[in-house]
Amino acid sequence: MPEFSSKLLNAAVDAFAKLPGIGRKTALRLALYLLKQSQEEVERFGHAFISLRSEVKYCTECHTISDTDRCPICASPRRDHTIVCVVETVRDVLSIENTQQYNGVYHVLGGIISPMDGIGPHDLAIDSLVARVATGTVKEVVLALSTTMEGETTCFYLYKKLHNFPLSVTTIARGVGFGDELEYTDELTLGRSIKNRQPFTV
Repeated sequence: MPEFSSKLLNAAVDAFAKLPGIGRKTALRLALYLLKQSQEEVERFGHAFISLRSEVKYCTECHTISDTDRCPICASPRRDHTIVCVVETVRDVLSIENTQQYNGVYHVLGGIISPMDGIGPHDLAIDSLVARVATGTVKEVVLALSTTMEGETTCFYLYKKLHNFPLSVTTIARGVGFGDELEYTDELTLGRSIKNRQPFTV
């Protein structure tokens, strides 16, 4: 796509095109849409992202995105704090919450072990998970990671870290096919996989 007659428009399109899954045609459509909106609306739009980047926090307990030091899920007395569901990313928390089939709390690792990408155990929030378990309040850890080779490797590593504690280590049922990522799994399948979780076996 050629450069536009306006450098300002071109800069806006370039900015949108940096977002994942957004090509330059879609970026142009978004930029032109914003150009038709009122000044106040565009300022609200921009401020939302500036505030997100500058003010967002990560829960000190589970590491999900939050407006406060402790997220609403971890702070809720209605959640079962004896069950901790271990996920790869914040997107996976949202996916599981959408199923409405899980009432425990979460632990976001921030990724999975992937030597090819230079990600090792020390790059993930594993030590804080072990520390949570060591308090003695956790009775079950649910490993809800993507069923890829990297996800399976991470599950095995976590099991080795946790199996000596007096708790159950379970995994989501294999309604989620091998190689699937949780965020792309439909809610019905994911919900059943959470409800029908089973003991993790080596």
